[in-house]
Amino acid sequence: MIRMLVAMVAVTFVAVMGAPPTAAASPAASVDTAAVQRPMPRIEGRRLIVDDKPWLLLGGELANSSASSRAYMAPRWKTLAQLNLNTVLMPVSWELIEPKEGQFDFALVDGLLDDARAQHLRIVILWFGSWKNSMSSYVPAWVKDDSRRFPRARIADGSAIEMLTPFAPANAEADARAFAALMAHLAKTDPQRTVLMVQVENEIGMIPEPRDRSPLALAAWAKPVPAGLKGAGKSWQQAYGDDADEAFMAWAYARYADRVAAAGKRAYPLPMFVNAALPRPGRLPGSGYPAAGPLPKLADIWRKGAPSIDFLAPDIYFPNFVEWTKAYAALGDPWFIPEANQAGAIEAPANALYAIGALGAFGYSPFSIDDLVPGDDAGLADNYAMLASLAPLILERQGSDRIAAVRAPVAFDGTPDLADQVLTMGATRLTARLTDPFPPRGDKPQHPEAHGAIVLQLGADDYLIAGRGVTFTFAPATGKGITGIAAIDEGAYEGGQWTPGRRLNGDQNHQGRHLRLPSDKLTVQRVRLYRYE
Repeated sequence: MIRMLVAMVAVTFVAVMGAPPTAAASPAASVDTAAVQRPMPRIEGRRLIVDDKPWLLLGGELANSSASSRAYMAPRWKTLAQLNLNTVLMPVSWELIEPKEGQFDFALVDGLLDDARAQHLRIVILWFGSWKNSMSSYVPAWVKDDSRRFPRARIADGSAIEMLTPFAPANAEADARAFAALMAHLAKTDPQRTVLMVQVENEIGMIPEPRDRSPLALAAWAKPVPAGLKGAGKSWQQAYGDDADEAFMAWAYARYADRVAAAGKRAYPLPMFVNAALPRPGRLPGSGYPAAGPLPKLADIWRKGAPSIDFLAPDIYFPNFVEWTKAYAALGDPWFIPEANQAGAIEAPANALYAIGALGAFGYSPFSIDDLVPGDDAGLADNYAMLASLAPLILERQGSDRIAAVRAPVAFDGTPDLADQVLTMGATRLTARLTDPFPPRGDKPQHPEAHGAIVLQLGADDYLIAGRGVTFTFAPATGKGITGIAAIDEGAYEGGQWTPGRRLNGDQNHQGRHLRLPSDKLTVQRVRLYRYE
């Protein structure tokens, strides 16, 4: 297995609504005056820029409650670093930073960021504000206790549900005020730019019905579609037909999220995004999935309703990873995957290679990363170490035809499509077989969903191919003549330099017929081709 050390750099007045809040003092809240003020993280094109350079985000998301206790997290930070992460996605919940209205306590946040810095890890904050997985379970008790001031969404029979309505200005004002206070605090106390981005809310959506029926929602439904949207001036039903309920709620959620994000950005303009819970095939909005979240089919509404949000992101827990990543990549925005199934899933390395290599994602992050231990991680740590070593090559090539990736598409029911995949790069046609023709003796049945490879063109006839379980053959792109293998070297990139290991010949390249990435381990191989007739 590949075991590389990932070199990392260790250091990586708010306009709120209402009266200025007060913050509880904490030792960690004071700014280290000796700390270097690093450049602001930002989005440029489809890239995340950190320390004025493109950043390949090799992440993992903490389980929902882990970051509610610094003591609970204390023994886990070192393990996260050992898994070769460079970024941890960490929830910050409204209920814990504003236990009393207008009184903020950031001691927990400050302590967690100090602990992350000690392991040279960066952070993406997940703001668990008004909604987490659609529900309003992370709002403070003083919000929960006052449903007159902070009204709930309601279903068709008039019943209130455990969900703030997005149509109440008081709800948005309270959330925006708390979020702005958090961002203002980070602006003062994080000159190291430990925090790279913020996710605003979590998996926003309406359940168990597709549309809120609270009095405020019904009043908004009676109004025409706003200017700038399809069918502006018409009723929602006239403009969107069977999709009217979901379109209407998407606009309401987008406007609410924008109000929160805009307040935060006025305090500290980090990149911000929203994430979506995805539907199963054939399921109806509301009853089968949280309706109106930032899904590709609703992207136009979300973009127009939430201009303060930099991009939309998917949470992918289903087998049809390739289908969903293609849909989000097609939006043309910067993007990454904040939740990619459970950490430790066997397909995680292949998914990361595919999203980054084939579709230009700037990062990847499985969920519940703090439950993993090195050596029992299905190759995630090795894959992250490999990607970190290749990051300069990857980032230089993203957006060009000098980078590609393959993995087997898998249907929602788990059936993989094992048809050969063909890549054309430069003058060469590369054909990828997605099963290992020579699996190790006594090996368990192959899992093609765990097979994948990234391909980087280094020169006219020089390619670097990394991954596992994929076998490549080579031919001229024109179909004329023959492409042969001059040499294949196993090796690694260390400090930006290629360090060759074994020269793979004979049985290892099938007497010059192919390049094989074994299915039982991740490898990096460099192949030089030649041509003859």
